[in-house]
Amino acid sequence: MSRTLPPGWYPDPDAPLLERRWDGTAWTDHRRAPEAPGPPRAAGRAAVRARAVALTACGTVLVAAIVSGALALARGDGDDVVADTAPTVASPTPTTVPPAPAPAPSRLDDELDGISLPLPDGWVPSPYVTPDHVVMTTDGGRVFTHTLPAGPGTTAAALARRDVPQAADTSYGGIRSHRVVRSERVAVAGRAGYLVRWRVKTAQGTGGYVQSLALTPDRGGPPGAVVVRFAFDAGPDGPPLADMDRITGGIRPMDR
Repeated sequence: MSRTLPPGWYPDPDAPLLERRWDGTAWTDHRRAPEAPGPPRAAGRAAVRARAVALTACGTVLVAAIVSGALALARGDGDDVVADTAPTVASPTPTTVPPAPAPAPSRLDDELDGISLPLPDGWVPSPYVTPDHVVMTTDGGRVFTHTLPAGPGTTAAALARRDVPQAADTSYGGIRSHRVVRSERVAVAGRAGYLVRWRVKTAQGTGGYVQSLALTPDRGGPPGAVVVRFAFDAGPDGPPLADMDRITGGIRPMDR
C-alpha cells in the first residue's frame, strides 16, 4: 500500500459520499459532489440503430409475403400456387448481457502493517492511504492504521493509553470532555494487545467514540507496534458501535 498520492479530487475520508481536494501533502477545505457519469457511448447508440433497422427489414418482408398470398388467392382458376422460394426473415440483433458486478470484498489487507481487517456491511476500503492513514470508511465512521516505535519493555497498554488522546484530537478537535468506556487486554492477530475506548464530547456537536488498539510487534513481521484507531460519530448519523467490536475481533495476521 502506498502512502503517497498525487494532487487531485478523491473520496473524502470524513464524508465518503463527497470528493475532497488533496494538494499533494494535505487535504484542503474544498469539497464537491462526485461527477455524474457521461452520456452513453456512441457505439451503444449505433447498436440500437442497427437493431431498429433489422427489425424494420423483418417487418417489410413479412408484409410482402402477406400481400403475395392475398394476390394468389384472388386468382379465379382455383389452382394451388406454390412459391418458388420461402420468404427470408431477418434475425434480430442478439442482446448482449452485461457481466455481473464483482462481489464486494469482505476483508481489507494492510500489507504495510501486516494485518488483515474485516469489512462489515456498508464499509468500503479507502482508495488511497493518505498521511492520515485512513484504511476504511463508512458514513460517520473511519478506521486508521499506523506503526509506532516500540522499544524494549514498551507495553501495548502504554502505547494505547498514549495514543488515544491523539486519536481523539485528530478525529474530533475541540474535545470538551471524555469518558473511558473500555480499557482491557486483548489477543488480536496472534499478538498480545490492549485497547482503550473513549466517549468524547465536543463544544460544537455530539462527538463520538474513539478507540486505540495497540498490538505488540510480530516476530518476522514489520518492526514496531501496530496501532489501529477507530472514530465513530455518536448518534443516528454514526455507524453501530457493534461494528467497532466486529472489526477489532476480526483482525488477522496477513499470510506471508
